[in-house]
Amino acid sequence: MKHIGFIVEDGFQVMGLAALSAFEFANAELGQEAYRLTVMSEHGGAVRSSLGIAVETVPLAEPPDTLMVLGELLPRAVTPALRAYIARAGRASRRVAGVCTGAFALAEAGLLDGRSATTHWAHARRLQERFPAVRVDEDRIFIVDGNVWTSAGMSAAIDLTLALIEDDHGAALARSIARKLVVYYRRPGGQSQFSALLELEPRSDRIRRALLYARDHLRDPLPVEALAEAANLSPRQFTRVFREETGQSPAKAVERLRLEAARVMMEDGRHPMEVVARETGFADRNRMRRAFLRAYGQPPQSLRRSLRHIEGGDDEVSAA
Repeated sequence: MKHIGFIVEDGFQVMGLAALSAFEFANAELGQEAYRLTVMSEHGGAVRSSLGIAVETVPLAEPPDTLMVLGELLPRAVTPALRAYIARAGRASRRVAGVCTGAFALAEAGLLDGRSATTHWAHARRLQERFPAVRVDEDRIFIVDGNVWTSAGMSAAIDLTLALIEDDHGAALARSIARKLVVYYRRPGGQSQFSALLELEPRSDRIRRALLYARDHLRDPLPVEALAEAANLSPRQFTRVFREETGQSPAKAVERLRLEAARVMMEDGRHPMEVVARETGFADRNRMRRAFLRAYGQPPQSLRRSLRHIEGGDDEVSAA
């Protein structure tokens, strides 16, 4: 039986506790108490979340097999005692995880020095500024570096927990739990926290319809005329309105959608580059390579290798 300890402090983000359900389903699927779950705080007792909902906790004890430090909406400095406990867990526990802004607590304890880590995108720059020894990658769902795991915010706690369970019991169990939780199995750890559609943020339904059409027809040529027809606008009017609402040309936006889709296929690791290029509308590898160089400063092959390195080099476990 593996002991999983959750650290919460006043103001913790309650969605991080969704990880408890994943471990609960693991116990049910295995038909035994494979995981013993403990919610801890520095002094024990009732701890209030950012919503005002309180949970009962026990005082800090011996570091568990896996320590998960939950984040807060606004990260704050941890107390010296809590910092020392997390640092001790970094040496004694098999795994230590920072969920969302829990990465700040791990960084304060020195566990992220020289490591790759992620956190909620809204706080990533602050994490990098406060802890320059950390290699912060704000565009990852979760990252595994040694025995230290970090995740993005909110629902990424589930992605991280499914990966932890897979690390212990294999992909079949993690996949079954994902079905029970009605969540996608598994978003790649290297998958972007961002979505091109969300970042473009069109104001009108007609431009949104055109983007959705483009996303669903990436293999097609997608000239302006086709997108304008989806938006029920003339090509000239569509181009003007599109740029006004998104700040980009239609061609540039389509390229971003294709790049995002290509990255997801690459992170999956099963598709040759020729297939990725064809399925995402780049037509050939050279055209896709040029687009990757423009967007990321490196070719697709280098990006695929770097993603695997960030996630621990093990496609079955840490690519999650």
